[in-house]
Amino acid sequence: MDVVIAPVVERRLGALPASAEFLRRLDLAGIIDELCPVRDVAHVTHGQVIEVLVANRLSAPAPLVQVGDWAREWAVEEVFGIEADLLNDDRLGRALDAIAPRVEQIIGTVGAQAIAEFGIDCAQLHWDMTSISLYGDYEAQAEGYPQARHGHPKDRRPDLKQIQAGLAVTGDGGIPVFHRAYSGGAAEVAQVVGAMTALRKMSAQRDLLMVGDSKLISYPNVTALLAAGVQFVAPCPAAQVKDDVYAALDLESARLVDYTAARDAGKDPTLRAQYRLLEDTVTIKGPRKADPPVVLRRILVHSTANATAQRTARERKLSRAREELDTLQRNLGTRYYPDEKAVAARVAVISRNRRVGPYLHTTIGSDENGRPTFTWSFDQQAIDAEAAVDGWYCLLTNLTAEHADAEQVFLKYKGQAGVERRYGDFKGPLAVAPMFLQDNRRITALITVICLALLVFCLIERQVRQALGHDQKMRGLYPDNRAVRPTGRLIFYHLSSLRLRVGTATDPPTILIIRGIQAELLALLGIDETRPRWLET
Repeated sequence: MDVVIAPVVERRLGALPASAEFLRRLDLAGIIDELCPVRDVAHVTHGQVIEVLVANRLSAPAPLVQVGDWAREWAVEEVFGIEADLLNDDRLGRALDAIAPRVEQIIGTVGAQAIAEFGIDCAQLHWDMTSISLYGDYEAQAEGYPQARHGHPKDRRPDLKQIQAGLAVTGDGGIPVFHRAYSGGAAEVAQVVGAMTALRKMSAQRDLLMVGDSKLISYPNVTALLAAGVQFVAPCPAAQVKDDVYAALDLESARLVDYTAARDAGKDPTLRAQYRLLEDTVTIKGPRKADPPVVLRRILVHSTANATAQRTARERKLSRAREELDTLQRNLGTRYYPDEKAVAARVAVISRNRRVGPYLHTTIGSDENGRPTFTWSFDQQAIDAEAAVDGWYCLLTNLTAEHADAEQVFLKYKGQAGVERRYGDFKGPLAVAPMFLQDNRRITALITVICLALLVFCLIERQVRQALGHDQKMRGLYPDNRAVRPTGRLIFYHLSSLRLRVGTATDPPTILIIRGIQAELLALLGIDETRPRWLET
């Protein structure tokens, strides 16, 4: 009898089965293939390639290089039915080129499918934008697509060109159901109306509440939102509210809100931040005299957390400014500060860097020997006046008091932190940067791929939390076994070490589960670990 020893082949599996299952439910490949068909002789469709790129971003986020090598190491063929050799750079580029002209239809259709398939409530949407810095000149760019331009980057790299991305995140689970890429130089304040129109069409929501940041508040945006019947809540730009407005407010008469911030949940009640509210109205005028004024509700909010942070920041910058001003005084007449001009230049730098100009008084001169003289002081009245308005900010809304009282408006705005958290996932686990693409058309398509990956990432988080029930907490995610709400990062981290033992003619493939938390997560996600092929080839 001949004995044949068959080699045991194992591949990394990670979260590929979860990604594949949620991509199937979104029908991503079907939607793309309908919009971007290929010839019948093609080995793989554009939709299949994009699904693998989404899974790649979720499993091994990195610049778009060596995807074929990743597919050979990971169980891509077993899960998605696509051979690694078919995922060469040319095929990936052609898939990106194919979806680029259709990204708006893809985004809208996939977003609508997510809403219907997963029962997502889109009555409240949070909108914000971020920037992605790019390395390169980008001199020749395709028309009709977002352009790499200089702008106001979030990473403080004004020397680099950038592309911007906007996200609309639901109040229900923080799901990014809509996204759009914008040129690097596009003003954020001018993009709201177009996004609002697309969101309303996609969600088919009659009563849509848009929550945004201060860039949402401009006369054109506000009038467009009112004309479309869209409700909104956003903070008023700080420059539009003078300090004397806040200084005149009576904090004692403000209504205390029954709200505990997530960061304060485990603290002693006496140490938690408190929020108090007052309400009035404000009139926004248009740029032309003929423009009709708009009257909005204004919710004036006082936060003890904000007040403490502003006081601490002011004390810190005053302390650093004192040190630098005293150092300057001690070094008068040295080679560093030989004359009045040098002293004045240094004072200007300190004032600008430490932001103490509004309350810094200086006198610069020379003595009888030509040696520079310098005295300085802080205006305590100006400091006290600034301290009097610490902690105050205001929200503007067109919600009527019948729809929402001041406290309800405040609570709706507090959900805006969800979109910031998703941008953290966008730039963290999904590694949107750096981008090593020279074509702005492909950059647009890749941003869509990454945003679709973010959608799957967030749906997986939501699914696990919903399956856990009302408490939404589970143990085993941290070494100390404390009960916490699972996040997408933790879920993907624990699934990342899953491996697949490839089957043979006599043995079926097997998922190698090494920790109990992995089996629990697969069960919560509804993944049958006895069926390692989740999609039909």
